[in-house]
Amino acid sequence: MKPHQVFASALGLPPPWDVIEVVFDEEGSQGRGHLLLRLDFPAGSRFPCPECSKGCAVHDTRVRQWRHLDFFQHETLLEARVPRTTCERHGVLQVPVPWGRERGGFTQLMAAYILMLTREMPVKAVARALHVHDTRLWRLVTALVAEACRDVDMSQVRTLVVDETSRAKGQQYVTPFVEPGEEEARVLYVTAGRDHTTFARFSKDLEAHGGDPTKVKDVCMDMSAAFRKGAQEDLPGAEITYDRFHVVKLAGEGVDEVRRAEQAATGALTGTTYLWRKNPQNLTGTQAAQMFRLSELNLSTMKAYHMRLNLSEASTAGSAATAKRVLGAWRKWDHGASRPDKDGKPSLLEPMARVARTIKEHTRGILNYFRKRLTSGAIEGFNSYVQAARARARGYRPPETFKTMIYLIGGRRKFNLP
Repeated sequence: MKPHQVFASALGLPPPWDVIEVVFDEEGSQGRGHLLLRLDFPAGSRFPCPECSKGCAVHDTRVRQWRHLDFFQHETLLEARVPRTTCERHGVLQVPVPWGRERGGFTQLMAAYILMLTREMPVKAVARALHVHDTRLWRLVTALVAEACRDVDMSQVRTLVVDETSRAKGQQYVTPFVEPGEEEARVLYVTAGRDHTTFARFSKDLEAHGGDPTKVKDVCMDMSAAFRKGAQEDLPGAEITYDRFHVVKLAGEGVDEVRRAEQAATGALTGTTYLWRKNPQNLTGTQAAQMFRLSELNLSTMKAYHMRLNLSEASTAGSAATAKRVLGAWRKWDHGASRPDKDGKPSLLEPMARVARTIKEHTRGILNYFRKRLTSGAIEGFNSYVQAARARARGYRPPETFKTMIYLIGGRRKFNLP
């Protein structure tokens, strides 16, 4: 078999395409060899009209090149005269070639390889490995993700998990809307910000993909007023569930606020910031000894810590009725412990009293967890992958590039690639 035939067979070229010339430059550029495969078709060939598939004559051609997978260690390019057909009904149209994309200058196989790499590596690192400028890769990846997003079917979306994730320093966030699945969650939509308008933008995108916001039955999210407002306005049929993780997190923030106030007043809590964030079973031997010494000082922080531990135990209740009873008892305990002193001075436990008031206000949503067992676990795990990718890339300045990576990593999009 001649070299031309070997390459034609390896590329899987359909008739009338064939390899007519193989040019190898051992020197190439940047110290790498360069392989050029010239493809062409015989004179008189006819091609199907891109609109109606009727066989048509060639109107004219234009020479184009595509970057292909490397041949061994050598950079490989395909070059071909791309024809335009003359259709009686649809006029002059360019014929799509089977090996390459219409734009971007990469073959389908090369595009698939680039997508695989960018899921695992920063785009700049991929660009260095492939000897391509990173802006060219970003254009390709962004275009492929946008194409895949257009074809997503959201007609059966009934359950959502919503939680913001940090894009950059300085309170810059994006909010992913995720559909939890039995095996794997998928990102439906990502938008900049974390206010109530994120829900309006999601609802519009949901409708554009065949979904109906009024048919969404459940949404799991944190207890922010902005998210609550957005869900009530734009997902009117959805029952809100507040994830137990966020409830315990709220109590942990209350403990930290008590610690800071008590540290300012007594100075007895220096170097204990992370001690209060652990559960007793996770303490090291040194930390357990330190916690025992602190327990003898009658600290408000210790009381707040035990409140947080008791609230964590409430999340293991077997039913909504049991959880409601436990939460009621917890709020009474908190209310009694955080009363002002006899002289009217506010208690150091006031932050925990605010936690109790927040829980009272959101009791129905908290108890929905015990009815539906819906959590934000899927999105929390997914966020860890996203933040790891962000750390590897040392951040994404434009919001659109970060959103593109979120779709690529967790969107479960179908790409029309080999």
